Amino acid sequence: MTHDASSAAPRRTRRIMLLGLAALGLAGGLFVLRRPLMMSAPRCAAGHWHGCYDTFNGVVLMTLVALPLAVLVAWALASWRHRTGLGSAGAWRTSLAEVGMIHGTVPFLWLTMMPGLAPGVAPRRVSLVPLRDLVTMGAGGIIGNLLVFAALGFFAPMRFAALASVPRILALGVGCSVLVEIAQYVLWLDRVSSVDDVLVNATGALLAGPASRRWWRTTERTPSDRPRPAPAPAG
Repeated sequence: MTHDASSAAPRRTRRIMLLGLAALGLAGGLFVLRRPLMMSAPRCAAGHWHGCYDTFNGVVLMTLVALPLAVLVAWALASWRHRTGLGSAGAWRTSLAEVGMIHGTVPFLWLTMMPGLAPGVAPRRVSLVPLRDLVTMGAGGIIGNLLVFAALGFFAPMRFAALASVPRILALGVGCSVLVEIAQYVLWLDRVSSVDDVLVNATGALLAGPASRRWWRTTERTPSDRPRPAPAPAG
């Protein structure tokens, strides 16, 4: 048995274990959230805006429903890149990173941009004192803010070599969060534009980034991404 064959089996086993753990985690999350999600299911199935797309439960439900489509899009992109000459590993990494950034970030951005009770009427509110709002967020608010740019922090360095460092991931999280807080203020959404939201959002990106370190893109074109040499003509 060659060394490559002997090392392939443990890698395959680890992948199967990781997929199994991911499936168990998803199933556990669905079990915990089954009741609130089912409350929004009839409204979403009927295509009603109110009660589905303007609620937390509805957005979470739509995110889960769209997950198989996201996987299919990633597979199609990876297949197309592989056919155009990219290595299999590079094609899959790039495609998963692109789809993961979008699918894992857009729903949270949607939630953060939902208007409050009196958009355009209530006074605009800005909080620039660090840690003042943190004590009033509660556990759910802190976890939600940590997740807003977690997918971006995880997948962005897999896709872009320029972002493959902890300081740059932190800068990305800060920059994106600042843009969101400015948009909330400019659009007069009856939400508080808070520096604590920026701190927690950026922390979420910072914590998620190193979790994908082994797959970070270290150069603009890795060896697995280079086009394959054309076969020599017969004869």
